[in-house]
Parts: sequence; C-alpha cells; structure tokens
Amino acid sequence: MNSKAKCLIVDDEPLAIEVLKSHISKIDTIEIAGTACDAFDAFNFLTRNKVDLMFLDIHMPEMKGTELIKTLQNPPSVILTTAHRQYALEGYDLNVLDYLLKPISFERFMQGIEKFYALFAASDEISVHKKGTSDEFLYLREKNIIHKIPLSEIVFMESMGDNLKLITENREINIRCTISAIENVLPPTDFLRIHRSFIISLKRITSFSQVSIFIGKKEFPVGSSYKNTVFDKLDYNGFINK
Repeated sequence: MNSKAKCLIVDDEPLAIEVLKSHISKIDTIEIAGTACDAFDAFNFLTRNKVDLMFLDIHMPEMKGTELIKTLQNPPSVILTTAHRQYALEGYDLNVLDYLLKPISFERFMQGIEKFYALFAASDEISVHKKGTSDEFLYLREKNIIHKIPLSEIVFMESMGDNLKLITENREINIRCTISAIENVLPPTDFLRIHRSFIISLKRITSFSQVSIFIGKKEFPVGSSYKNTVFDKLDYNGFINK
C-alpha cells in the first residue's frame, strides 16, 4: 500500500465511534477522513470527499446503513458494524467487505482490515496504457502474471464479491479486484458503470430498454441509482433521440 487509505466512520453511537477511532489509531496505513452520526451526514460527506473505506453502522434512525449503500452510485469499500446479527445476509448481498458485530474486538477488526488491504493494494495493480491513437491496453497484475488486454476487446466486467470477472471477445479473466478500482482507470468515453455489479463497453450495446441493456442476447440490469447517468450517457453518444 503506497499511501494511507482514507476512511469514514458512520455510527449514531458516540462510544462506537470512539472504539473504531482507537482501533484505527494503531494502524499506520489508514487515516480517518471524517465521522458521521447518521446516513444523511454520511451521504453529504461522501458527495464532497473521496474515501477508500467506510465503517458503517446498520441500525440508525431514519435510514439504515444498508439503505445508504443502495443510494450511492460509486460507494467506497464498506465494512458494516452492528449489534444485530440478523442483518448479515442483507449486508453481504451488497458486496460489503466484512460484517463486524459489536462490541468489536481489535482482533476481529483487523480481520476486516486485512480484507481491505488486499483490495486496496490491488487498485495499484491496474493501469491503462496508450500507444498511439488506437492501441490502448488495460494491464491487470495478478500475483506474478500481468494480463495485457486491448480495451477494444473488452465486452463487460462483473463484480463477484471480492473478485472481478472480465469478459473479452475470446477469454474470461478472474482477478481479485474491486469494480470501483477498475472503473477509476477506464476511459469514460468507452465504458459505463450501469449497475453496482456491471461495467459494459458502450460500443458493444446492441439494444436497451428502460430497465436493461443488451449486448447481443445477454441482458444486463440497469441499477436504479445509475439510471439517470446511464441514459444521459446514451443520449450523449447518440443512442436516444428525445
């Protein structure tokens, strides 16, 4: 990890925030960018600041932590914190990194941080390189192997929890990487995040509806929080005439 990761702590219990602050203070590679006492404060903070990791309480007044995740178009990595075990399944359906039950011991906290370390470090192993005007490649490092992938051959990418599946014209590549990390390096003129779990190549789109995009016979759902951005982008590229 080449630089400190920035985190946001979101909890309506001051004592719970202090426990996480204490745990984080023992780690040199993570710094606290801010704290929020509810989901609305967190949402406002995230519209103004970029963070790598969010410690998010689930059971908060007015809006649950899991509901907050659903409103974010490009959420950071999330570690859920709660005293309620019954929310675990819902949290994992949202591709969170970990689920910490209160009271959170330092040992259990570090298990969640280790999962984040692996993904944060992986974001340094992704890059796009240009060679001339038409030759553009995505490089993905996986242990001792570097995958060189022409951007023109990429069809779509799918988040698989802590891993990413990348589909090209002739191969499938599975690496340990977040979809957000790869989204940050892809040219937005060529690729579009349409769902929490999918990035597609714009030039591969063959048809679409108000809820789905098709590449050939394969159907991709358009996430509700992505819909405006997706169809604005399709307008811009001449797909829709209003």
